[in-house]
Amino acid sequence: MSTPYPFTAIVGQDDLRLGLLLNAVSPAVGGVLVRGEKGTAKSTAVRALAALMPEVAVVPGCRFSCDPAAPDPACPDGPHEGATGVGRPARTVELPVGASEDRLVGALDIERALAEGVKAFEPGLLADAHRGILYVDEVNLLHDHLVDLLLDAAAMGASYVEREGVSVRHAARFLLVGTMNPEEGELRPQLLDRFGLTVEVAASRDTDLRVEVVRRRLAYDDDPEAFAAAWADEENALRLRIAEARALLPRVVLGDGVLRQIAATCAAFEVDGMRADIVMARTATALAAWAGRDEVTADDVRQAALLALPHRRRRNPFDAPGLDEDKLDDTLRESAPDERPPGDGSEEPDPDSPDGGPDGGPGGGGGGVPPQGGAGDDGQAAPSDRAEGTDEGAGPESGADAPGSGGRGGGEQQPVAAAEPFRTRMLSVPGLGEGAAGRRSRARTEHGRTTGARLPQGALTRLHLAATVQAAAPHQRARGRSGPGLVVRRDDLRQATREGREGNLVLFVVDASGSMAARQRMGAVKGAVLSLLLDAYQRRDKVGLVTFRGRDAEVALPPTSSVDAAAARLGTLPTGGRTPLAAGLLKAHDVLRVERLRDPSRRPLLVVVTDGRATGGPDPVALAGKAARLHGAQGTASVVVDCESGIVRLGLAAQLARDLGGTAVTLDELRADSIAGLVKDVTAAGRAA
Repeated sequence: MSTPYPFTAIVGQDDLRLGLLLNAVSPAVGGVLVRGEKGTAKSTAVRALAALMPEVAVVPGCRFSCDPAAPDPACPDGPHEGATGVGRPARTVELPVGASEDRLVGALDIERALAEGVKAFEPGLLADAHRGILYVDEVNLLHDHLVDLLLDAAAMGASYVEREGVSVRHAARFLLVGTMNPEEGELRPQLLDRFGLTVEVAASRDTDLRVEVVRRRLAYDDDPEAFAAAWADEENALRLRIAEARALLPRVVLGDGVLRQIAATCAAFEVDGMRADIVMARTATALAAWAGRDEVTADDVRQAALLALPHRRRRNPFDAPGLDEDKLDDTLRESAPDERPPGDGSEEPDPDSPDGGPDGGPGGGGGGVPPQGGAGDDGQAAPSDRAEGTDEGAGPESGADAPGSGGRGGGEQQPVAAAEPFRTRMLSVPGLGEGAAGRRSRARTEHGRTTGARLPQGALTRLHLAATVQAAAPHQRARGRSGPGLVVRRDDLRQATREGREGNLVLFVVDASGSMAARQRMGAVKGAVLSLLLDAYQRRDKVGLVTFRGRDAEVALPPTSSVDAAAARLGTLPTGGRTPLAAGLLKAHDVLRVERLRDPSRRPLLVVVTDGRATGGPDPVALAGKAARLHGAQGTASVVVDCESGIVRLGLAAQLARDLGGTAVTLDELRADSIAGLVKDVTAAGRAA
């Protein structure tokens, strides 16, 4: 077994270390989600935590780590009454993103269960993680069906494996620790709420700290055992402090005044349900025990809020994470008990100073991240948008794009704020795919409604009972069966085929030229794209953004699972210049070609947002039509969002849609409630579904 990097040797990352240590002191806190950019010691810290966890007593030979003091009466390896325990280190079990369902929950041999009536069960990762740590790296990339299984196990403290009436149950109580890079997509709210705490991490910009990180890492890589030995005293001291905090924890007093502050804080930030209140109470109690105190203070409540609330507060998908610390301080002051001791300023912390928490870290916790990207720019641009009041049908369409307009047509305007997003109509790719699990287009999946049966290819995972019986029934006399019952052989077994939904690659091609630059109309266009991004976020799609203006097109955002990044790029999108529509379509073709090589099973949906005009260069309209037909020839599903406005309309976007082999919708028709009861799929002309 390789020597883990010492926990005490990690440089900086105070919030990360504190969040993990609080869970080591009180596993009831409920785990921690670590969000941050790559290369910030997220995985290193989680793996190092296991070495600090106390040993657990287990029943010898039990594959499910039963506690000899309180064995699980329903343990598949039981009963364990009177068993003597042996100690072993707490386990850290890693769940790979690409793991199968059987690897997670365990495998039940369906064939032996049907033919012999034997429950032959091989435990999975949930059984291995019982009374230990379940670590999921890149948890936001976990497939939906695995997320559902994790939710069930985390809620019930047990795992159930059921296959056609044959079931196995075992205890599965574990500390859930996940790491993720927000740039690769967000986490489902249901799983997000299961993490007790969340912390945001980022690489330090301090030169001395960065030098020390590199120095220690190189020393560890050269000789891991010698490096670990050099930090052994610090590790032992920290291990002892965890044990002392655990012993003190039951004696920590959580007063009524502190409880009122916790409840007032959760109400002020409009968190859903009561889990936040409970987690805050447990976290504040653990903070007090970690500091060696037997009473919870307002400082503990403040730190607990910064760790437990950022991922639970109500916010739009594109809002920056974190808490408003000024609002937090005001809430704590207003809800503080009246009978405070004279001179006690613990309930009125200075928001401008470090918290001075029990671990000596800053008071930022998991929150306080300033908004970045397009949100702040949009907020500043909005007042000027309202003040200008430009007529959508006027100037820019008649002059900004015309030949000879010179500087005005080629100039760049200030970014325009996006209009309010709305719920969009359902857009999907026709046919039946086999891509990653999602919520957009029809696909063959392991989960979903049963649509038929087939012979199993490899191990049988989902039995189609009716088809199996039908296959076995004609052979019963030949197999010597004349009375009740059924003889089933391996070649009778049938695998159920299922249909669910997949996520797609939604590639936006946005016209940012002068013909689209009327400020009010560009705001509406950005609002429409933002609405489609929100829809892609909810349907677990990958998204990409190509823009075209002036003389060329550019990939503003390569395909990614982070719609937050796409929204930020959209907010700062400049406008103005000519309309190189063909360049935009050809750039999109290059992007899709590369993505087909990287992920052949993920089907693309091309969304072109334009008024259909094409200017610049020789015969730009014909060139744009040729580029569009290139997409149509490759069978790319597409939709054109027609942004043309004014009394006189040329219908160029509709012609573009015909060349693409897709459909065109106007901005008004894009709204889900624009045509009552009507939901249209994107269709490709001349192609069978």
